[in-house]
Amino acid sequence: MTTAPPQSDEKLRADLASLRIDRDAPATRPRRRRSRMVLAALALAAAAAVAVWTAAGRTATVTVAYATLSAPGQAGPAPVLSGSGYIVTGDRYVSIGVRVPGRIERYFVEEGQSVHKGDPLVQLDDRDYHALVARTEAGLAVAHANFDLAAADLKRGRALRTQGVISQQELDVLQNKAQVARATVAQLDAELAQARVNLEYTILRAPTDGVVLAKLKEVGEIAVPGGFAGSGDLIRLANLTDMRAQVDVNEADLNRVRMGQAAAVTPDAFPDARYAAEVVKLYPQVDRQKGTLRIEVHIREPDARLLPDMSARITFLADAPPPGEAEPPAVLVPAGALRRDQRGDSFVWVVGDGRARQVRVETAGEVGDRVRIAKGLKGGEAVVVGDAPLQDDQRVAIAGGR
Repeated sequence: MTTAPPQSDEKLRADLASLRIDRDAPATRPRRRRSRMVLAALALAAAAAVAVWTAAGRTATVTVAYATLSAPGQAGPAPVLSGSGYIVTGDRYVSIGVRVPGRIERYFVEEGQSVHKGDPLVQLDDRDYHALVARTEAGLAVAHANFDLAAADLKRGRALRTQGVISQQELDVLQNKAQVARATVAQLDAELAQARVNLEYTILRAPTDGVVLAKLKEVGEIAVPGGFAGSGDLIRLANLTDMRAQVDVNEADLNRVRMGQAAAVTPDAFPDARYAAEVVKLYPQVDRQKGTLRIEVHIREPDARLLPDMSARITFLADAPPPGEAEPPAVLVPAGALRRDQRGDSFVWVVGDGRARQVRVETAGEVGDRVRIAKGLKGGEAVVVGDAPLQDDQRVAIAGGR
């Protein structure tokens, strides 16, 4: 029997020891890790508590305005619905195209220029049309001469027929020549009238009062009538005396809009401007994909600031109260005081007794740069219009010491 050397036994024991699992180490590491996580959570909670305590104890400086209670009827009719739309013209856009082909020789107007009905807009090259008028006039002169000769021959022929010098057949021939000459004169008269009309068409004139929106071709280009996509159009006009605004209203709100209802239009470019308007058109078909109906209001007194395709806000107003019944007063606050929480509810910060508190409100539309408050305020409250406090019931100081 062979005995293993002592060195081999020691090596075997070392290899087995390296493969042994230390069962105490895994239990110790998780306990240490959990302890560290607990300590970190406690530290964060302590820091949050310190931050809340610091914020509650700190006095923030705020800027305030005061909710005003308007006199009955002073705030005007209450808004019932509003939406964003665009300024349009009553006649939409008038595209003026050529009725005869020709090369553009000159424009009499520029973009933005006001024109009146009948004013010249574009001059086409009219040399061919002048030549056609002259040629037709010459042909008409020849036709008149032939008719005069035929009429004289017919007169003599009738006298000769009475004397029995010529036969009835020869007289019939003379009558036919006179009738053909007369018809030729009438035909050339019509051609001359058409040639003169075509000559007039070489000058494009404004069909109505308006403003030039665009020149669609350049001088030197050839313009032809018709074509695809209005290729013969040279001028685009808009009648700015009849200005309107369009807005798409959700079909769920259509019961709040009717024909003749008062409205107000405020262009985005001029937020301080307010134009009185009236509902004049409800389009006959709802957009199925968007679930909206297009509504058009007529602006009663437009001015030069209103331009086609300008974006604007259209507000539909409630009916005026019956005669003898006063409109209730309204609470108004600046638009900058109105805020929304994470759920989308409206609220304002009200300052009282040195603290700022959140007060939930219900709005009832805008009146200029102010918001009408239906519920939540009574008037006279100091509301924050600048930076908001950090939390509810925080100590605040009013800027300026008011």
